[in-house]
Amino acid sequence: MLWNTLLLALRAIRRNLLRSFLTILGVVIGVAAVITMVTLGNGATRSVSDQISSMGSNLVMLMPGQRFGPGSEGAPNFKLSDVEAIRNQIGAVKAVAPMVSKTATAVYQARNWSTVVNGSSEDFFEAGNWTLAAGRTFSDTEERAGKAVCVIGETVRSKLFDQQNPVGSEIRIKQFACEVIGLLKSKGQSAMGSDQDDLVVMPLRTVQRRLTGTQDVNRITVSVGESASIDAVKAQLTLLLRERRNIAANEDDDFRVLDTRQIAETLTSTTRILTMLLGAVAAVSLLVGGIGIMNIMLVSVTERTREIGIRLAIGALEREVLLQFLIEAVVLSSLGGLIGIALAMAASIGLAGLMNVPYLFDAGINLLSFMFSAAIGVVFGYFPARRAAGLNPIDALRHE
Repeated sequence: MLWNTLLLALRAIRRNLLRSFLTILGVVIGVAAVITMVTLGNGATRSVSDQISSMGSNLVMLMPGQRFGPGSEGAPNFKLSDVEAIRNQIGAVKAVAPMVSKTATAVYQARNWSTVVNGSSEDFFEAGNWTLAAGRTFSDTEERAGKAVCVIGETVRSKLFDQQNPVGSEIRIKQFACEVIGLLKSKGQSAMGSDQDDLVVMPLRTVQRRLTGTQDVNRITVSVGESASIDAVKAQLTLLLRERRNIAANEDDDFRVLDTRQIAETLTSTTRILTMLLGAVAAVSLLVGGIGIMNIMLVSVTERTREIGIRLAIGALEREVLLQFLIEAVVLSSLGGLIGIALAMAASIGLAGLMNVPYLFDAGINLLSFMFSAAIGVVFGYFPARRAAGLNPIDALRHE
């Protein structure tokens, strides 16, 4: 009986193909929108995680002030003695990289490019998980002497040197010439949206002497050993810096201690919330599609009143008529779900490439969307089916 009912439902759908397609269009769009939004959101979350991982593993960052931006001007910067204290007194650290940053224009022959000049030590490359594409990093002698040597990122190379090897050339930063001794491998965009390859790295003393004019350190990056507890190291760093900065027991810290796990959790939780929000908004169109199915099924019941009357008159049971119209609604919505899944896969692959995020197939959201579309057929198809099953055979036969 169920098979015959399914064949009757398919025959009724095929009788009005255009109307059937327009009926399921809302479901198609809803399913495609939900799956596309969730898939792209998952890809963006993975992209953020990968970008944070590229910054380096087990990293702890120390910055003055309790807030980013304007709220931290009053907090004193770090000193080189703080860097040495961390290196000597915190046993679990592998690398401690002081950092001073300054925006400046780099010039090579007739080309110029505004970039970020970072002053740091040899530990900068280990802590930040940087690898060289060509050349070398600066030596201890060059660091101590504050020599005008630099390692540049891929973006700076492409803007100033085009395709040629920059190692051995000289670029001008403000009023002094700097020899390019190394080229860093590309990392691409950071999780914050900035270009990680748009940088010039010099010895810390060189930047302090020639660009900033102070002995201050704006940021300290600490790389923690794999076997060490990051939370324990953060607690030790906090105690050490509070002591060195003479912060009383009842006073708040005037610095921040962040690790890459916190940054990753913050950013990925944000992308997940946005993904859920966009998915929920897209799911509204599924409800609209369900209302469209109910509307067309009610029209279909009215058009086929005489047919229903004949079936009831020759012995069809009410539940058989109800089942026929219910199956029609479920088939329509399920077909819309399948078309929506196919459309979503194509859209997700295309948009993931345009947005430069990985395409991650999520079987769960695809199955959930299909089941939801089928459930919509049941929910919104029941009332028209109940109405068809409840028709009086005599009245139905008189219907013109």
